[in-house]
Amino acid sequence: MPSRISCEVQDESPVTVVRVRGGLDLGTMRTVHHTLDGCLAEQPDALVVDLTDVTVGDPLALSVFAAAARRAAGWPAVPVVLCAPPPEAADWLARSTACRVVPVRPDRDEATRVANAAAAPRLRVRLEPVADACRRARELVGDACARWQLPAAAGPASLVLSELVGNVVRHAGTPMRVTLTLCRPYLHVTVADGSRAVVRERSADPRVEGGRGLMLVRELAQRWGSVPVGDGKVVWATLPAN
Repeated sequence: MPSRISCEVQDESPVTVVRVRGGLDLGTMRTVHHTLDGCLAEQPDALVVDLTDVTVGDPLALSVFAAAARRAAGWPAVPVVLCAPPPEAADWLARSTACRVVPVRPDRDEATRVANAAAAPRLRVRLEPVADACRRARELVGDACARWQLPAAAGPASLVLSELVGNVVRHAGTPMRVTLTLCRPYLHVTVADGSRAVVRERSADPRVEGGRGLMLVRELAQRWGSVPVGDGKVVWATLPAN
């Protein structure tokens, strides 16, 4: 009989907790993978995965947590901590070379403390899709780079974030959540909006603020991408933090 698994997501801001229940194997790990990716795209300060009610059918399936932790370390720079695994699962995690990238703690309280201690500095703001949004985004970059002592990053990050915000104003037309995260050696800039429309590069109009298009983002950022989240998407870019 096929295994069944469920993932209960609990927003305990600034930490998100995912409680996994049921049988974890190579079939059900896809459900866990999808849930963790969705939670990480929302950019909590940290992610705690509660394994209290998990039965591990195949130890290889535990690699889903290590994979999530490795992805999150690059973007969106969210620490992932596991807690309360059953004894056999805890033993497998301890012996697995692949899973050593993700911390394991005996209970949720300790896992939350560890996760909070590892959280990267973030600044967040919500913006409306109005003409003034690009200016507000640049001000946020200026505040963040001054606070984090990143004078050289202020110019490129302001340009990149202006383009991402301007793209929402012109094309998505929805309220947006802007997040800046410092995870040395990188500064991450992220814009979440309420449109599932795919982000595409368009011909740039240099006369329009924010009109230089995603070509500029591609030139200035080391990496950038777009992730669907709920009824919208997150567009992110990574720049050197210096």
